[in-house]
Amino acid sequence: MQIVIAIVVGLALTQLANLATTVYLHRDLAHKAVQLHPALRSIFKVFLWMSTGISARQWAAVHRKHHAFTDAPEDPHSPARLGWLRVQLTNAALYRRSARDPQTTERYAKDIPVTVPDRLLLNRGIVGLVLGVAILVWWLGWVPGIVAVVVHTVGYIGLGGSVNGVAHTFGRRPFDNSATNVTWLAWLTCGEGYHNNHHAAPTSARFARRWYQFDLGWWFISVASRLGLARIRHADVDALAARSATSVPV
Repeated sequence: MQIVIAIVVGLALTQLANLATTVYLHRDLAHKAVQLHPALRSIFKVFLWMSTGISARQWAAVHRKHHAFTDAPEDPHSPARLGWLRVQLTNAALYRRSARDPQTTERYAKDIPVTVPDRLLLNRGIVGLVLGVAILVWWLGWVPGIVAVVVHTVGYIGLGGSVNGVAHTFGRRPFDNSATNVTWLAWLTCGEGYHNNHHAAPTSARFARRWYQFDLGWWFISVASRLGLARIRHADVDALAARSATSVPV
């Protein structure tokens, strides 16, 4: 029973990390489609630090570079250049390689300040990961804690690889760009699987275009907005896509 609980905890952590990634790192920090309340930003930032070791500023920089050079030679993780399977399996390493290039953050994250907590602690990803693992082991015990860590790590890295690999290779392309919409992936990644929609309108806080498309990230943002914890800047995929001269489907 302990192992079952550990697996459930690992899967839950994966989904929470996906939610923090899409809402905070992606839609807020990287694209400024939504502006989260500072308290909510801090919660997401610290949670991601402990659950993934990610530097928010570096993540945003790498992602912005991806949009600047989508599936071109300069794209940090292009399946058109590297093959979708390599991106699927090595996405985290590809991110790290680009993030460690000082020119990436200098060019693509100039507007994102390095805060005092960043300098003192939050840019030290290994410290966050050790703390996160220690909390899980203390809570669940040694073996269940490690099981939860493994499940979460495999799930988060695997789904991230799918967004950059699968969702640039397989699926539907209602808009004229190289990304694709993959419904099952959207369900598992809080809406990130509607990747073709996102590339058509990067500054939209909503990735789904239809009422039946499940975009948990957008649902969270909508609730946060009603509670005064978020300010939505743009949320109409079709209108934004048309404005940027992207072909819009019937």
